[in-house]
Amino acid sequence: MLGWALTFLVIALIAGILGFGGIAGAAAGIAKIIFFIFIVLLVISVLAGALRGRKPKM
Repeated sequence: MLGWALTFLVIALIAGILGFGGIAGAAAGIAKIIFFIFIVLLVISVLAGALRGRKPKM
């Protein structure tokens, strides 16, 4: 999921450089949403692992 967020970020940067404001804004918005979903799922995963007594794999 983090890969998708980075992909949309790159699309937004390229579109912004080329002057496609609408596409850049949409891609940046999608990247932000996916990134925050990733962060929430990461926190839930870490908390679930801590509650089970397992050490996080990093």
